[in-house]
Formats: sequence, structure tokens, C-alpha cells
Amino acid sequence: MTLNKAIKHLENLVSETSKKSEIKVYEKFLHILNQLNLRAFSKDEIESIETELDNLDLESNPENKKKHFKKALSKFEKYLKEKFSLTTEGYYTKLYVGLGLSFGLMFGVAILSNLERSLGISLGLIGGMVVGSLMGRNKDAQIKAAGNML
Repeated sequence: MTLNKAIKHLENLVSETSKKSEIKVYEKFLHILNQLNLRAFSKDEIESIETELDNLDLESNPENKKKHFKKALSKFEKYLKEKFSLTTEGYYTKLYVGLGLSFGLMFGVAILSNLERSLGISLGLIGGMVVGSLMGRNKDAQIKAAGNML
């Protein structure tokens, strides 16, 4: 499936549905495809992307479209990350916030347990989230400066 064909198919799906959650998934997919369309890829790279789009089976008519396209979007993002080192906006921020929350919880339980239990956990979670957010935004800025953000 070519990029333009995939874009047209997703635009049709957006116009056919009235569910906001489905439209969000389609629009995120459309954004990525439009950004790929603007980039200069070699012929082999374009063929590789089109092969991956064929493998995602976007033209099928599943019972639960949102679930199918969300899974396809996730696979496609993973493929772009592995093959071309391309990420979507906020990728590292989300990743690092999750890691920060995990480490913040452990820090809050282990180190700040002298304080009232819930206060120590709360401070650990907040601190982890802030540190993770800052680190993630920094990493996203580096990726954007390198030109690898969609």
C-alpha cells in the first residue's frame, strides 16, 4: 500500500465515523503518514515503508476498528523507531515520566519512609514525575534538533 493510498483510506475512515476515540487514532496515523510523505527517502526505504503498511492490513474491516488501528499504529511507530530512528512528538517525555514515577515510588518507599508513609510516597512520585518529565523533554529536544521527530 502506498503512502498516498493509506492516507486516502484513513481520511475516508475519519469521515465515516463519529466516534472521537477512533478519530484520534486515525488522525495520529494520518499525521505520521503525512510527515513521512514530506521527508526525502530513497526508493528502497519507500518500498520498505510500503511493505510495512501492507503488513499492517489497514484495508481490512475488523469488528473493533479502534483496537485494530491502535495496534497497527503502535507496530508502525515501533517499525519507524527501529528502522529509521524516527519518533513521534513527546515519545521520550511519556517514557521518562513513567520511569520517573516508578523510581520515585521506590525512592519514596525506601528513603522517605521516615516521614509519614503517604507523604513519603507522594513526594517520591511527584519528584520522580518532575525529574522524568525534564529528562524526557530534554531527550525530545535532542531528537527534534537531530531531525528525527515526526
